[in-house]
Amino acid sequence: MTTETKRLIRVRTEKGAVFKRDGFGKKKQLSDSWRKPRGQHNKQREQKKAKGALPKPGYGSPIAVRGMHPSGFFEVLVFSEKDLENLDTKTQAIRISAGVGGRKRKALQEKATEAGFKILNARVVKAPVKKETPAESEKDTAKDKKETKAKEAPAKKSTSKAEEAKKKGAEEKKPVKATSSKSKPAAKETEKKEEKSAKPKAKEAVKAPAKKAAPLKSEKKPADGEKAPAEKAKAKKKSSSGVKKNE
Repeated sequence: MTTETKRLIRVRTEKGAVFKRDGFGKKKQLSDSWRKPRGQHNKQREQKKAKGALPKPGYGSPIAVRGMHPSGFFEVLVFSEKDLENLDTKTQAIRISAGVGGRKRKALQEKATEAGFKILNARVVKAPVKKETPAESEKDTAKDKKETKAKEAPAKKSTSKAEEAKKKGAEEKKPVKATSSKSKPAAKETEKKEEKSAKPKAKEAVKAPAKKAAPLKSEKKPADGEKAPAEKAKAKKKSSSGVKKNE
């Protein structure tokens, strides 16, 4: 865009006026779109002060920029890819019609950008999202579960072998424990019997009085009324001369 066109666009904006119909703010059903006042006593038709200006020569924009977009291009409405033919990319910009669908709009935008056109109403076209039915979602979940099970299966087998070995060892130990538990009462019974048999022996030993030492055969008890015999005279000692003393 040249500097002259920029200047003319600036003049157009400064010179421009807004024309509104008379009484649009008094009633709700009246819009602000322009209507020529035709009343016999209408103040706007009579050009009274503060009633609004009437469209007259002099309010128009310069001919060079009349109908030009503020970007400096002239608009061209496009409906299909064929409309892009015979258009000038330097002076014309395209505006895609609102009635064009998403898929067609996407293709049209791609082609226009490749050709070098300026798109005034470019949009980001989102890909359509497929709505999954409940049946399909259930099938997908079932498939995912099967896949996860298939992946986890080898790891589970390795762990299951170790668990099986542990279980086998526990099962082998269990009967031993059972026999030992069964033998415990038998052992207790035998111990009780031994204790019972030992107790009476101990009682007999306690009850039986201590036996008196048997008297020597040489010693004889003296009869009643008889005195005990005198002790034998001590053996006389022999002297060295062989003569008995005290004879």
